[in-house]
Amino acid sequence: MLQSLNKRLVKIMPLITPVSVILGVLLSTYIKDFSYLIPWFFAFMTFEGSLSSNFKSLKDVIVHPFPIFLAMMILHVLMPLWAWGVGHVAFSGDVYTITGLVLGMVIPTGVTSFIWVSIYKGNIPLVLSIILIDTLLSPFIVPLTLSLFIGQKVEMDTISIMKGMLGMVVIPSLIGMTLNQMTKGKVKEQWGPNLAPFSKICLGIVVMLNGAVVAPYLKNFNLKLVSIILVVFFIALTGYLFSFFIGRLMKRRQGTVITLTFTGGMRNISAGAVLAVSFFPAAVAVPVVVAMLFQQVLASLNGHFVERYYSKKVINNQKSIAL
Repeated sequence: MLQSLNKRLVKIMPLITPVSVILGVLLSTYIKDFSYLIPWFFAFMTFEGSLSSNFKSLKDVIVHPFPIFLAMMILHVLMPLWAWGVGHVAFSGDVYTITGLVLGMVIPTGVTSFIWVSIYKGNIPLVLSIILIDTLLSPFIVPLTLSLFIGQKVEMDTISIMKGMLGMVVIPSLIGMTLNQMTKGKVKEQWGPNLAPFSKICLGIVVMLNGAVVAPYLKNFNLKLVSIILVVFFIALTGYLFSFFIGRLMKRRQGTVITLTFTGGMRNISAGAVLAVSFFPAAVAVPVVVAMLFQQVLASLNGHFVERYYSKKVINNQKSIAL
């Protein structure tokens, strides 16, 4: 029954995320106080996904660091530069909005990229390594990048970020990988199929709670907000596409390209929203908050794009072999 439920959830993933955002905004008054549960749901999702990994595979990724370097260049050089350029074209002279666009691209990759990489059979050890390394370096990278592009110094609570990522990513991953190593893969066969649907349900809950948190920032709906939504959507979409094509250009394997696509396209937008609200005027926070509305929707769409691309590639290869 759980396996059947999991298959159905995979099929409706493009619907789960936007519906969850809408429900979160509509029910914000009732559920926003439960946002403290988000890290726990993240921890469960990370644990479930890491059951298929072991320490040997993680070691193999670290021994071959080029894909990690590639991801870091996309995350902290290409996309902030792209956001800065698009921002100046679309909102010339509007320093606050441009700052918000750049801030939305310099924050670390999203933890939920791990879930999407798991769904579309990417490189699990690689995505874990990128998330961990990017998160640990973010207290230094984010202020430096912002000062280069905007000239604004930002203080970040390094210890809180480290603690949060330890609880959401590092510890659950280590537990899952240890269990897989000790049982020689049996835990994945026995627990994986039963836990998979709950992981996807948790994703929907996380998106809904995030929607509840950002609801107050979306009350003043006007032409300026519409233009910000369109520009943020465009920048976020190109993040996925740039990452995919760079992976293909570098002739990386399918699993690595899928991982680069999601890690390069997604951001820890919840952390970005907190940072924007805490250290900047409200106008800076708007582009970051807006990105929360469709990040998971874009992940679904790009997941289907990648899946169809590689499915067609397999079919074409089979045809050429047959001929």
